[in-house]
Amino acid sequence: MRKRLVTRSIVLCAVLALGAAACGSSSATANSGTSASAASSTQAPDGSGTPAGSGTPSNSGTPSSASSAANTTPVTITVSNKPPASSPGDLKAFEQRIKDFQAANPNVTVNGSEIAWDPQTFAAQLAGGQLPTVVTVPFTEPQSMIQNKQISDITADLKTIGLYDQLNPAALSVTQDKAGEVYGIPIGGYALGLVYNRALFTKAGLDPDKPPTTWDEVRAAAKTISQKTGAAGYAQMTQNNTGGWMYGATVYSRGGTLESSDGSKAAFDDQSGKDALDALTQMRWTDNSMGTTFLYDMTSISKDFAADKIGMFIGAPVNYILAVVQDGMKPASFGLGTMPQGSTAGGSMSGGAVQVISPKATADQRLAGVKWIAFSLESSLDQAKAVAAAKLTASQGLPVGLPGVSTLKATNDQEYLGWVKSYINVPLTNFATYSATVNSIKLTPEPSNKAQEVYAKLDALVQKILTDKSADVATELSNTSSAVNSLLGR
Repeated sequence: MRKRLVTRSIVLCAVLALGAAACGSSSATANSGTSASAASSTQAPDGSGTPAGSGTPSNSGTPSSASSAANTTPVTITVSNKPPASSPGDLKAFEQRIKDFQAANPNVTVNGSEIAWDPQTFAAQLAGGQLPTVVTVPFTEPQSMIQNKQISDITADLKTIGLYDQLNPAALSVTQDKAGEVYGIPIGGYALGLVYNRALFTKAGLDPDKPPTTWDEVRAAAKTISQKTGAAGYAQMTQNNTGGWMYGATVYSRGGTLESSDGSKAAFDDQSGKDALDALTQMRWTDNSMGTTFLYDMTSISKDFAADKIGMFIGAPVNYILAVVQDGMKPASFGLGTMPQGSTAGGSMSGGAVQVISPKATADQRLAGVKWIAFSLESSLDQAKAVAAAKLTASQGLPVGLPGVSTLKATNDQEYLGWVKSYINVPLTNFATYSATVNSIKLTPEPSNKAQEVYAKLDALVQKILTDKSADVATELSNTSSAVNSLLGR
């Protein structure tokens, strides 16, 4: 029973962080306390994650060893996302983390706060002095917060504790201003890619080690899979805001975006937005390669994928947990490739959680807050802790070694994987093309303004294109763009 409860908890965290709320500017990522990356790699039952591939050379020191002597002035900080009493296991783990941190940093007193990211209350909490020193926010938020001077520049503090040069530039870009100054630390993230069924690829005569990397190749593979196996060659999430989320991802991969840079108006009524819908139209109505089910969300698409009813869809490493751990798919059948690109390569949509520091923090509080954030990385920076976390995770039947967007530099991946080699229980070769690009591909966060409401409008658009053969792409695109503009206040 214990193992089943742990597994369900981890899957729930993963879905909250990635799929159920489609991230965006909701509070799901922050409230879960678990990023998609952490949950999908070596998330331990006590909530302490070991992001796959985030190790660093053992002779480089850990953040705490570099920072312990940096400042001995007594200081008190408050950190967000303290679990409520109704979640005693999570609360116990949170309190233990505070004890461990204070033992390593005796000059710092840490108080937990149940305040979690909420776009409706953030400004008032900041103005009223109620905002915790350290706050967890979604990937969508740092850029607007930087512009509005709502978070602190922590560049110097990162250099003081020796962490700055160890951070992954691709992930860090989400938290940097135009001058390259850093305003937050990503504590886990994901980049979308092409989830594909290796068994169906083999059955269709396709090479499972060479998944499609362009949308033209996706279309061709989908048609072959459908004709040779009878399964849907490609499937698309379309409901509970996942349709808009996935449509946005395909627009991004073609060099487009859903909103203008300031979030004031829709930006998908262009060639990239049209191409994304045209591709669905062609696969659905010309090739007949998308099957007969067109109302999928994160959990339902996983079930059909695990049952060999779907050849490909857009997802992330967390889908391994859903398909294999939850839905019983054979690990050898699960594959994840890089995000397919259009004629104008746009990279991949990303998401996850970032921890930032209140602009009202004193210099001592800011440094202590950065130490607190860095402390969570120690299970990736220290060999003994990495091995202990991997052993615990593997003992619970959960995946160890899944790739993801590392908080730390990708060059450290191999050392981390070497440390935990005996506990890796996922077929790494099945993620080869994803792993090869995840820390170098352009990462673009989800829309910053009313993402969930925008996704809901786009759900209807995608459903219309897939269920109404007479639907005109240009007309539907224009109508939806107008509806989104009204939503955004245009």
